[in-house]
Amino acid sequence: KKAEEAAVVSLDDDRLEALIGDGELYAQLIDDVEMLDGLTDPLDLDRLKRGEQTPVLFGSAMTNFGVQLLLDTLMSLGSPPTPRALDAGDEAGFTSGELTGDEETVEPTSEDFSGFVFKLQANTDPKHRDRIAYVRVCSGRFEKGLKVKHSRLRGQQLTLAQAQTLLGAERSTLDGTSYPGDVVGIPFSPGQMAIGDTLYTGSRRISFAKIPSFSPEIFARCINPTPSKYKSFNKGIEQLLNEGAVQQLLERGDTGGGVPILAAVGPLQLEVVSSRLSSEYSVEVQYEMMPQTQARWAMAGWEEVDAVLSERKLLNVKTLEDVYGRPVLLFTSGWTLDNAVAEVGERLQLRPYALAPDVQERRRKK
Repeated sequence: KKAEEAAVVSLDDDRLEALIGDGELYAQLIDDVEMLDGLTDPLDLDRLKRGEQTPVLFGSAMTNFGVQLLLDTLMSLGSPPTPRALDAGDEAGFTSGELTGDEETVEPTSEDFSGFVFKLQANTDPKHRDRIAYVRVCSGRFEKGLKVKHSRLRGQQLTLAQAQTLLGAERSTLDGTSYPGDVVGIPFSPGQMAIGDTLYTGSRRISFAKIPSFSPEIFARCINPTPSKYKSFNKGIEQLLNEGAVQQLLERGDTGGGVPILAAVGPLQLEVVSSRLSSEYSVEVQYEMMPQTQARWAMAGWEEVDAVLSERKLLNVKTLEDVYGRPVLLFTSGWTLDNAVAEVGERLQLRPYALAPDVQERRRKK
């Protein structure tokens, strides 16, 4: 349906009540706006750009009300491409995306191309089981067929021959040039892309600061009740994990074949996994919930974890590892977690989350 332009009327316009055509609705509108003004802080563009404030807009996509106003508002609130910080390797110091002035950055005016993978999505075309990486152009120019280097994969060269432009559910082949601030879709093979990856050209390897995950609080073993659908089940789990729908933890030393352990912030994430496995892969899943409610990554590594365990300074703690082989400690209560933090928190470098490694190492059996 073709969009139609509509006049924008402010709340203090004398014509507003007549345009609504209902005195009670008009009075309710004024009351609701006054309530929102009293409950929320005024819009601060500086705080918005620092990621400290989020505007809330009201509309209805179903009735096509307010959609154009939403797009226009996003355009007016958006900022031009800004410098992006490079990875400093200090996970504990992450607070927000704000630049303090001490970081090394890449300017959007740089001639060399650089891009940041901020989202992955599987099955955008269900007929082909494809995977798309959403890449934000941070500097330089992007054109289809560009040869780039993959930072996490030690500078491995990739030719991005099938780039796409994205608008809602519509996709089309990229024919022109994309500039800093633009988002392009890159089809990729399994394991090739991950959220937080950096693509770049030039002789110097760079890696942008990563995006942290929320600390999980729900843990469940993910069981396939239909062994005959083993391949479809594993493929679905793998693609949903790549998207970041949930996190995966493993029993220590598990190199594949074990029951996946899913870690989520809330039960809705597990429901989404179940629904998508059923609708997109025609497989069912059963969850075996685990009693743990807190997780901490031990960034000091397995050697320190083993030493602490041998000294019996960690009691009632389950030890797992993430997909990169790093130790993850699960706790059954906030009390046991607080005790562990007080006793060995600094020694084990306990963190509520762990960013993707700057350079991916091969996992070794423990």
